[in-house]
Amino acid sequence: MTDSESARLTRILSGLPPAARDLLTGTDWGSLRHAYGSGEDIPVTLCSLVDEDPEARSASLAALDMGVLHQGTLYTVTAPAALFVAAILDHPVGSAEHEGHFPWDDGPPRSLRAALLVWLGQVADSAAYGEDPARDRTDWQWEPWRDATQREHDPDDAAALHACRAIRPTLYEAVEPFLVSPDPHVREAALGAALPLLYAPELADRAPRAAELVRSRLLPEAGRRERASVARALCAWGTDTSDLLADPDPAVRVCAALGPTHTDRPRALAVLLDALQDPRTTDGWFPQPLPGLDGWFRFTVLRSALNLAETYEEVASVMLTIVTAGDTSVVDFERGPILFRAFADGYDPTHPLTPAQRALLRAFLDTDEATGGIARNMSWFRAAGLPENREGVAALL
Repeated sequence: MTDSESARLTRILSGLPPAARDLLTGTDWGSLRHAYGSGEDIPVTLCSLVDEDPEARSASLAALDMGVLHQGTLYTVTAPAALFVAAILDHPVGSAEHEGHFPWDDGPPRSLRAALLVWLGQVADSAAYGEDPARDRTDWQWEPWRDATQREHDPDDAAALHACRAIRPTLYEAVEPFLVSPDPHVREAALGAALPLLYAPELADRAPRAAELVRSRLLPEAGRRERASVARALCAWGTDTSDLLADPDPAVRVCAALGPTHTDRPRALAVLLDALQDPRTTDGWFPQPLPGLDGWFRFTVLRSALNLAETYEEVASVMLTIVTAGDTSVVDFERGPILFRAFADGYDPTHPLTPAQRALLRAFLDTDEATGGIARNMSWFRAAGLPENREGVAALL
């Protein structure tokens, strides 16, 4: 390290909050690992997050994404790095505008603080995965590629996961004040971090207060995106959103119906199915995914509809339309889950197919050439106990 670099780090250290400074000096970074090896280089990366040079800040954010949380993987260095990030959320440099480091980072300009909150949300999401199987997936959400690649965690994996779950109360304490930030991008990023953090069993009692804080953003002047994000968060936290099922904005109505459970189930299901009748419009509501969601918005709406339906017959007509109109790019997000929901208990050859099941299988046959209806869904057919080729399905019908 050159004299100028050493002087720069000394200057940054002197301006850090005590908690962040203690983390840097009190952690044995060399004993920790990230995606590319020893964590001994991480203190410089963390210090550079609050550097006066915007390019240095941007490069450090990229290092967090690529090394400390590579493709959502937790490492032993992730927890202390996340604690440091939480400790600097109030740093004056946090209000500086952040330039995207990656070519694909083409979202709207946002502050460094918003970018750090987004990253904390990604850490929390990785820590929460698998903790509550009922929330992570239901039977109709079976993912064949996941089941085929399950592996045992090595000791470092287990230690990293445990450490990241253990710090969630501290992370949430740092995130919560920004739920009411005057900056809309910061509010959205804070909401995206609060959602997976409040999945933690030990933080369940904080959800009502979080709901109270964000409900104030449901006023019409807040705009569609923020109102819909809040409605979705209230659902995720178990708050009754039945009043929002009559909201003038269809996007808010749908987000208020997402579940996982709902007080007014029939009306919520009707709202979701109505949105699935016009998936292009539904997708157009949110070109950038809402906090805590991935992919096209219709995928989330479909999952929620399948989950809220007590029987497949409740949703069969809309699902049939989706399968008939589907394309080959959404096998595992549309046609596969629909098939699995229709045969939730698996195909039983001792029982005749229901009319809804027959119609669905016929749709797979009729669209096979255009959509890869069976060939591309082979693993889903197998999981449902059905024949894995069109000849077998045709014989079944």
